[in-house]
Amino acid sequence: MPVSLEIVSPEKLLLSRSVDMVVIPASEGDMGVLEGHAPMIVMLRGGTIDLYEGDKIVERLFVDGGFAEVTPERCTVLANNAIPIAEVNKADAERRLAEAEAAYTAADKTDTAVEDAATDAIQSARAMVEAAG
Repeated sequence: MPVSLEIVSPEKLLLSRSVDMVVIPASEGDMGVLEGHAPMIVMLRGGTIDLYEGDKIVERLFVDGGFAEVTPERCTVLANNAIPIAEVNKADAERRLAEAEAAYTAADKTDTAVEDAATDAIQSARAMVEAAG
């Protein structure tokens, strides 16, 4: 039985379809979601969402972070951006990484929330560069 996948941005529903499995970039590592998965809410890091039919990846999307809610029947991803891998531009990703690194250098390291946000931006930009390559 398939699992229902929805990817939602603040503005709109970006994707809604059934898949045999989805692999999401959870903050603690990649996480596969099949029908019957234990309910949970996880933070996402920047990375690739892989949609499977059978044992083959049929679609790949880059997300720059967010959250996922998993139930036994559904996986709902809440992300600011979800870009098909074919549309990820390496030059844009490298520019984003340079900007994130500059922001980290300029960040107030005594404020852990600011430092953590800057570190997350670097990680997401690195994942985007890797996805583009």
